[in-house]
Formats: sequence, structure tokens, C-alpha cells
Amino acid sequence: MDGNDQTCPKCKTTKYRNPAMILMVNACGHALCESCVELIFAKGSGACPECKCALRRQNFRIQLFEDPAVDKEVDIRKRILKEFNKRQEDFSTLREYNDYLEEVENIIFNLVFDVDSTNTNKMIDNYKKENKDITMKNRNRQSQEEIELEELLEAEKAQQSEKANSYVNAELEEKKQKHKAREKLIDELMFSDADAKSIVASHVQATAALAKEQPKAAAQAGGPVVKSSKFSSGIQIGLRQNTSSFLPIPKQQDLPLFHYSAPVFDYNGPSPPAIEVLGKLKYFANIRAANATERAGGYTEALSCCRALQEAMGGLFYIPQSGHKTAVAASAEETDDMETA
Repeated sequence: MDGNDQTCPKCKTTKYRNPAMILMVNACGHALCESCVELIFAKGSGACPECKCALRRQNFRIQLFEDPAVDKEVDIRKRILKEFNKRQEDFSTLREYNDYLEEVENIIFNLVFDVDSTNTNKMIDNYKKENKDITMKNRNRQSQEEIELEELLEAEKAQQSEKANSYVNAELEEKKQKHKAREKLIDELMFSDADAKSIVASHVQATAALAKEQPKAAAQAGGPVVKSSKFSSGIQIGLRQNTSSFLPIPKQQDLPLFHYSAPVFDYNGPSPPAIEVLGKLKYFANIRAANATERAGGYTEALSCCRALQEAMGGLFYIPQSGHKTAVAASAEETDDMETA
């Protein structure tokens, strides 16, 4: 749905006619523009124009998604997961944990689509009473983990800022050194009695030595490079420490040159005609011609005809392995024995 098609159900104002219109939603999930919210809920509470649900002014918030039902689900999901915050370690088996997650999703579904809301709210109240202690414990544990994560992020930001400042200072110092070297060269060329070529040559050597020292100074300023064992979010990551297990890439000149050799097919039967002469031998008389789409994909009637001939002729001259007799040979031996008797 286009964002310009958003309409306030009360005053019928659209986003197209009023680009400054702000839609707001409440617990029921029905959107209202900000002006209608101020008008209807001037006393602090009122009823939703669509579902007649009792609402409060302070519970309205700006609609984030084009579909207000999505905002309703997000709000319900946040509220439910705040109470249903058990973790896998709180269950004895994985099956129990999965059943718990399925139950939570069913509760969210019922509240979003108003399915058996009365019994669902009763179930939520009973859960709050029965699991009050574990809910508070998981909240405290979650808040502690969030604090630790924030500390890790702040430490990482501080380290990155320190490195950036050190590199900036190193660049400024490099510019100062180059400026001083340039001024020194000009002064020597103007006031020294030495040969200009020797002065320039010594200046080039000094500049090259300075260029070699700059990376070392930058590395010292930035500190030792340490491979991180965590993501920026604080999650541990596994780094591949040993990369020498891979075989070296062979050099181009060491590879053998490719020589094409035509494949040899052992049909154990008469050789079928070549695919190039099937048309001349009128094998396509009773075969449907390939259409344009099939030809675009690389299929031709010659391919299917050649394959059918290969399958038909293959195995006609099959000779069993030594030590095994065919049915014809066995029956012939039995006939000879009977005649002899």
C-alpha cells in the first residue's frame, strides 16, 4: 500500500491531501490522525470510533508501520514477552521449552486477532501469579546483561575513538615533518655553498628514511593490533587460528595443458547412427518438432531421438561374466544330456 493512501477513519483525511498528517495508534490497533486524537480524547479517555474500545490519551503513539495491525502486534508482543520471559535453562527438556514458546505465540495471536480474549487474559493473569518470582529473576538477569553489553559497546567506542585520534595526530605530525624538510631544503639551496644536486640527493634520502619510520610510529601510536574475539554486540566469535592447513595454490605454469579426447561409449550393442545424420536418415518423421521455447533452452528433436536410439541398442550384445551361464546355454546343455541318455 502506498503511504499516500493512508486515511484517517474519522475525518477521512489522507496523507496525499495533507502530507503533514500524523497517524497514531492505541492498544486496539485502529489508527487515528493526531487532530482527531486531540479532539476525541480531550478529556483524557474515550472510545475508539471503530471498535468502541475504551482508550486513554496517554496510550496513543505515532504509527510506525503503514498497516496499523502491525503496530498492534508489536505492542502486544512487547507487553507479553515482558511477562513471559523464561529461558531454555528454566526447562528440563527442549520439548518443554518449545511447547512454552508455542503457547506464547498462541497468546499473542489471540490478543492480536481478538480470539477468545477473555480466557486468554485469564491465562495471562494466572501465569503472572504462578511465575512471579522467576519473571522478576529473569528481568533482573536481562537488565544486568544489557548493562554489561552497554559497557562493552562503550569500551569499544572509546577504543575506536582513541585509535582515530592517534591516526589523526600521526598524519598531522607527518605533515609537519614534510613541511620542515621542505623549508630546510629551500634554505640549503638558497644559502649553502654546496652543490645543488648533492643537496637534493641528501634531501631525497632523508625523505625516504622518514617515510619508512612513519608506519612504525603510526603503529606505536595506535597500539598493538589485537584480534577481537567478540562482535560489536559482545557475542563471542570463533576465529580460525590455523590457516596453514590449506594446500598451496598451484602455479599457472605447473598445470598440465588440456588435451581433448573424444569419449568412447561401449554400448554392448550395435552403434547407433551419429546425431548429425539422423535428419538425413528421416528419423524425425514421427517425432514432434521442438518449439521456439525448447530450442531457446538448447533442446532439439535430434537429442531425444539420439538418446532413444542409444537406449534401444545398448546392451543387445551383453556377454555375462565367466563362470555364469545364460538360460539359453543351460537349456542347450540339458537337451544334449537328455539325448545322450
